[in-house]
Amino acid sequence: MVRRPLLLLIGVLLLAGCGGETVAPTAETVVGELTTTAASTTPQLPGGEATAGKTIFASAGCGGCHTLEAAGTSGAAGPNLDDIAPRLEAIQTQVIHGGGGMPPYEGQLSDKEIADVSQYVYESTHGEGSSPS
Repeated sequence: MVRRPLLLLIGVLLLAGCGGETVAPTAETVVGELTTTAASTTPQLPGGEATAGKTIFASAGCGGCHTLEAAGTSGAAGPNLDDIAPRLEAIQTQVIHGGGGMPPYEGQLSDKEIADVSQYVYESTHGEGSSPS
């Protein structure tokens, strides 16, 4: 009598493991730097002038969304640029293509204006006169 329920239990346990879905673990934390295809599509821009970029930052309304101490802005809809201190290429890519709620400025700003505002943000967050390395 005990044999039959025991065999039934073993059979149920064996069947429970069959036909199930295979699940692969997913990383929760990314270590290192992510690369995107957008970075590879960023055109070569002319050298930017931070002084001209300051005017563009104000006229394009960047401070409405971004905090940047050098510009005296405290927007909170977008990232605090002082805190993240992005690389020049990342700034250019973001301004050109947009993303994460930010509209793309390609077609609204010239390549020179994008280079200028990018240089302004870069120098403002890395120290005046900084050049990317």
